[in-house]
Amino acid sequence: MTDAPDARPPLDATRLAPYGVEVVAQAGSTNALVADRAREGAPAWLVVVTEHQTAGRGRLDRTWETPDRAALTFSTLLRPGRPVQEWPWLPLVAGIAVVGALREHGIAAGLKWPNDVMLGDRKLAGILAERVETATGPAAVVGVGLNVSQTAAELPVETATSIGLATGVRLDRTTLLESVLTRLRQEYDAWSAGGGGRVRGDYREACVTLGREVRVSLPGGDALAGVAEDVDGSGRLVVAGTPVAAGDVLHVRPAQDPPGVP
Repeated sequence: MTDAPDARPPLDATRLAPYGVEVVAQAGSTNALVADRAREGAPAWLVVVTEHQTAGRGRLDRTWETPDRAALTFSTLLRPGRPVQEWPWLPLVAGIAVVGALREHGIAAGLKWPNDVMLGDRKLAGILAERVETATGPAAVVGVGLNVSQTAAELPVETATSIGLATGVRLDRTTLLESVLTRLRQEYDAWSAGGGGRVRGDYREACVTLGREVRVSLPGGDALAGVAEDVDGSGRLVVAGTPVAAGDVLHVRPAQDPPGVP
């Protein structure tokens, strides 16, 4: 699938304004922009979305650029009331929201633990949550990069895909962002009310890692292999009876893949 520039309409800022969304033409990193706004005292649920991100950031300090108007690249400011030790659930909550919104539009997405949004065996979206210290206490910035209409040549790695490339479907990005933000509010409110126990069932339903033989790469060269049995109340993946946290994991891969597969 290829896209002419006029097949990539801009986001509709007027429709998005009621969701607290600010649309910017270009940004290095929307997470960095929202973090700055958080330190300046911005309220929760500020959302900044950019048409063209030039220095997006992910886990393990990965960076990428998104073509103009080809993706949904946005960050949301949250000011959680739950204890900070429960905040590792936030990127998982965002993952549930993205998968739910995609399925609402007929896209059969799933979550690779902890929060990679997958379409089949290819990555469709990444999520990064960061803690920010502010004058009124710690806040969280949750960023999402969702590939919508990129061609194969425009994607950063061969293991990625886009909605258009994988399905041929042209989704309106404004409509999709409205769906994601609506779902994010619902899942976040559930987590705020009851912690991980309130969203764990939704996460398990969305997670395609569970039930599979996996190999977990750990810092220092260690590895853990076995069946991904569950996600516990802290959001940790339980492999062969051993829970592992996202911050302690380099990669989770199907067990049959050789270690060199990205």
